[in-house]
Amino acid sequence: MAVQPILKYPHPLLKKMAHRVAALDEPIHTLVQDLIDTMQAGPGSVGVAAPQIGVGLRVCVVDVSNSRHGKDNNHGLLCMINPEIVSRSGNAVMREGCMSVPDYTGDVERATEITVRFLDSQSGREQEVAASGFEAVAIQHEMDHLDGVLFLDRVISVSTGLFRRKSYR
Repeated sequence: MAVQPILKYPHPLLKKMAHRVAALDEPIHTLVQDLIDTMQAGPGSVGVAAPQIGVGLRVCVVDVSNSRHGKDNNHGLLCMINPEIVSRSGNAVMREGCMSVPDYTGDVERATEITVRFLDSQSGREQEVAASGFEAVAIQHEMDHLDGVLFLDRVISVSTGLFRRKSYR
């Protein structure tokens, strides 16, 4: 298990649809641990998806518990295999960034409440989680990577200056 390099935009693998995981075997458990290690090593990272490390499988991890935006409303570490959003409601615009698009952020409109169904990476059992707020946004962001969608594809307006370089002040 190790921290893996993050693919950077415009790498072509970031725009490809990921394949469903057929079996929870040792390589998938290793992939999940690599994703956790990579997320935890990223500055301010709250999630990472397998395509970001060059693996075209529907696997992602999310943990907003250490973020000031999600620390009071979260499910801790979510390791999701073949996740699907089964319901969504509400919407809000939030500023997003991505390790695959370093130095840039943009305003993106997302659902504020979702229910996501996935296979738990440890037990292999199907789970459903109702997430809201920042955690819901983070899950949607990571799931977009599984569909070959970057937050850049969802930025609501570039012409009005809502897309800019990150400030490190």
